[in-house]
Formats: sequence, C-alpha cells, structure tokens
Amino acid sequence: MRSETVEIFSDQTNAAILRHPDRKFPGVLVQGDSLYQMCQQADAACKEVGRGQPGFDVLNDLRNALWLYLTHYKVTFLDNGFALPFSEQQAP
Repeated sequence: MRSETVEIFSDQTNAAILRHPDRKFPGVLVQGDSLYQMCQQADAACKEVGRGQPGFDVLNDLRNALWLYLTHYKVTFLDNGFALPFSEQQAP
C-alpha cells in the first residue's frame, strides 16, 4: 500500500469522483459493500433472465466484469490486512 494525492471532484456518498495521479480522466469510487451488492443483484438478474434467453449474454458479461472488480478488491483488501466490509455467507 502507498499514499498519493488524488484530485477529488465530488465526495458524494457512494459516488465520489476522483482522479488518480497517473490517469487522464477521473473515475467513480464505488465502496466495497456497494460493489458486493451490485454483484449480488447481477447474479439475481442473470438467474431471472435465464441462460439462453435474449439479453442473457450481455447481462452475464456485465455480471462477470463486476465480479472481476470485486475479486480484485477482496484480494487487495485481504493482502493489506483489512477485514471485508461485507459478509459472503449465504442466507438460509
């Protein structure tokens, strides 16, 4: 982990806009618990639409992209000794 100065364009809750020093354009900071919730919603949407149905492939690509971000988030967070801000235990 390292510290650097970032430009903050907006610090709106769950939608902060900031620019990393090495990037030309700013990005949106999505909190880990919000990202996890988006992944859960994408899973539910894919299940609702169903494999082989119109729109499923596009939706599944979005779902997979979200899960890749979440996996990177989790590995980075845990590698730096932090506890995840969400529980992955499934409800009964």
